[in-house]
Amino acid sequence: MLNALTAQAPDKILALMAAYREDPRDTKIDLGVGVYKDATGLTPVMRAVKSAERQLVETQDTKVYTGLAGDPAFADALSTLVLGADKPVDRLACVATPGGTGAIRQGLELVRMASPDAKLWLSMPTWPNHPAIAKYLGIMVAEYRYFDADTGGVDFDAMMDDLGRADAGDVVMLHGCCHNPTGANLTLDQWKTVADLLIVRGLIPFVDIAYQGFGDGLDADAAGMRALLAKVPEALIAASCSKNFGIYRERTGLLMAIAPSADKLKVTQGAMSTLNRLNFSFPPDHGARVVTTILTDDALRGDWAAELEDVRTGMLGLREALATALRDRVGSDRFGFLAAHRGMFSLLGATPDQVEVMRRDHGIYMVGDSRINIAGLNDQTVPLLADAIVAAGV
Repeated sequence: MLNALTAQAPDKILALMAAYREDPRDTKIDLGVGVYKDATGLTPVMRAVKSAERQLVETQDTKVYTGLAGDPAFADALSTLVLGADKPVDRLACVATPGGTGAIRQGLELVRMASPDAKLWLSMPTWPNHPAIAKYLGIMVAEYRYFDADTGGVDFDAMMDDLGRADAGDVVMLHGCCHNPTGANLTLDQWKTVADLLIVRGLIPFVDIAYQGFGDGLDADAAGMRALLAKVPEALIAASCSKNFGIYRERTGLLMAIAPSADKLKVTQGAMSTLNRLNFSFPPDHGARVVTTILTDDALRGDWAAELEDVRTGMLGLREALATALRDRVGSDRFGFLAAHRGMFSLLGATPDQVEVMRRDHGIYMVGDSRINIAGLNDQTVPLLADAIVAAGV
């Protein structure tokens, strides 16, 4: 049997990580890996996470399984953070998942179970795992234009034009905030316009929100999504705790489904729980309890929110610094979009050849499409990156 297996294409980001590790240069810069790093290059454990874990060690008296859907307290706490206090509890089904990726996978499994002929519309570009998972599951994929390479912003007219050709029952994947890989976000008014189109065309939104709190703040980052969800009859939402709680390895995520009616809630919840059972049985719990402890304790929640705000403003400062350094070097504001973007990522607009020049000549490691992780920079490396961008002719 195993003789029939063929080699799988290597993951480009993992290959980039390996090449970075092998590079002996002291001035090398890793802008490829999608994790937050502080000014020292470390991904620290947040203070509130440390405190919550200490509480768990002292008070937890069992490691028995949770329910198939995970701890209800986790679903309640995280869904409130994401959807707001006025979430539609009478139509809201939730299951805990192994990270945001697990939530995406379970959500697409649910799409396949409910509507096997539905097409999934993805922004062009999008996070590479979106199409990879969909295609593995046999879900048809289509793309809608999203990023305007000339302006560094959203090509909203093109996006609306493409989605205007989607068929009723199709699913539209939307990035809740801090679009990966572009960093370009929809405005609040654009979110509302998208909602109107979805309703008219009979389309179902699937919102991937992995970076809440990294852009303009916890509530501001969710405002557009919440405005859309207030209009549409049903939706899927995948939330990740990896970034904003810094618990990457704990694999903590939540899939939420807003059912079209209260009568459909029980069957929706049952289907989601069944998918958990079939894929991994009971979801992981440690990270979920850490998050629950933080969100339900006023002191811990305040400390977590304050540290997250420091992370957010630090990345905004790096964006401003890089945009300024490039403006000083090229004599124009053509890289001003870097300051306008939000979250960890931006697309520089460099060609694959220019990306290779920056790696070869300057030790700057980024994905081939020129996505850079802003959090991989610090005050000392910003000018090095600016010099490399100019020298490569970007």
